[in-house]
Amino acid sequence: MADTYDLVILGSGPGGYVAAIRASQLGLKVAIVERERLGGICLNWGCIPTKALLRTSEIYHYMQNAKSYGLKADNVGFDLAKIVDRSRKVAGQLNAGVKGLMKKNKVTVVEGVGTVTAKGKLSVKQGDKTVELEAKNIIVATGARARDLPFAKADGERIWTYRHAMVPTEMPTKLLVIGSGAIGVEFASFYNDMGADVTIVEMLPRILPVEDEEVSAFMDKALTKQGIKLLTQTGLEGLTPSANGVTAKIKAKDGKVSEETFSHAIIAIGIVPNTENIGLEALGVETDRGHIKTDGYGRTNVDGIWAIGDVTGAPWLAHKASHEGIIAVEKIAGGSPHQMDKANIPGCTYSRPQVASVGMTEAKAKEAGYELKVGKFPFIGNGKAIALGEAEGFVKTVFNAKTGELLGAHMVGAEVTELIQGYVVARQLETTEAELMETVFAHPTLSEMMHESVLAAYGRAIHY
Repeated sequence: MADTYDLVILGSGPGGYVAAIRASQLGLKVAIVERERLGGICLNWGCIPTKALLRTSEIYHYMQNAKSYGLKADNVGFDLAKIVDRSRKVAGQLNAGVKGLMKKNKVTVVEGVGTVTAKGKLSVKQGDKTVELEAKNIIVATGARARDLPFAKADGERIWTYRHAMVPTEMPTKLLVIGSGAIGVEFASFYNDMGADVTIVEMLPRILPVEDEEVSAFMDKALTKQGIKLLTQTGLEGLTPSANGVTAKIKAKDGKVSEETFSHAIIAIGIVPNTENIGLEALGVETDRGHIKTDGYGRTNVDGIWAIGDVTGAPWLAHKASHEGIIAVEKIAGGSPHQMDKANIPGCTYSRPQVASVGMTEAKAKEAGYELKVGKFPFIGNGKAIALGEAEGFVKTVFNAKTGELLGAHMVGAEVTELIQGYVVARQLETTEAELMETVFAHPTLSEMMHESVLAAYGRAIHY
């Protein structure tokens, strides 16, 4: 006989486990099905362990430049195995934390491979055993996986996905990064700071193509200055691994094809949603290029079947998945949550320097027909940034000239991934330039640049 629940969630990533907790808080009887490790890709193989690696490379960079701060650090080196071990321990600690949260919130965890067999029914394979579950509602939160090149699948030896790049057994000497989105740029930044010779190949005209053009241009110069070779409008026509490296056929923007050998290559060209073989086709759940189609509450076209996170499409971000999970659960529980507004989801790249943004780029705002006021303030005009030795970067704000609405904010420089939330809150509260101008920002802080950028949009910047 099947175990019965109010809600069963398929997948325990940042969408699934957060949804489970909120459902329990609302009095629902909840089970969560996970085939690997609680916390999903983000916690175990994505957001968290990569930030542990990037923190290591950041400190290593500071140690190598200690004299800039009046310090001495001689014979600086690193132990790759210990770097990887620290990253894995961070992930392990948080995985244990999620287990504790499931127990605290009385969420039943069912380990195994789950399949939706009918409306309100799931079958979970646990080796030779099968567990049957029934629920009034099912949330699909199965996430996504790295996209392979059609002509060169990752082998874990010379050709890596992000998972392989997080647990290297040897440090690349000459690294090719294919794709310049957030994942590609973060790994390029890490390995470059750790001493690898790094090249990024990008098919589009600029790196970090979803960001504001001025941010992309700044990052192009910053990464080039650090020694990273950037090849934009460049294609990859072949990737052949060998015992000692990998040979790439690179097609430049002028059409010429050349061959170059690297010690390793990282494929960072996007993701594929995990929607196959989980029973969705038989139920007639609608998808678009593999992604499950949902409304603003996470509902699919099939009654009682919901979907959240990477399986529902861009942006493929953990915090988007978590928020979608809460919205869906509150709707299931009979509440009246606001629909998901993707325009208020911040994006962050944790490279050196960092990149963060929310809302429209200047170009997108112009395309939408807005009359604009745009403000920009550089890190070099901020006392805290200079004191930190982090005087490169800028904050840019885009306003509707007629209403004062903050249409978008774009930042590049030290700690901007922490600063961006101020603008996210402002957009959520539908704040105009007037409230932002009248807000008191603590001194000395990097956040003062956020204030100055708003002031600059209206010709009132004080310190630049």
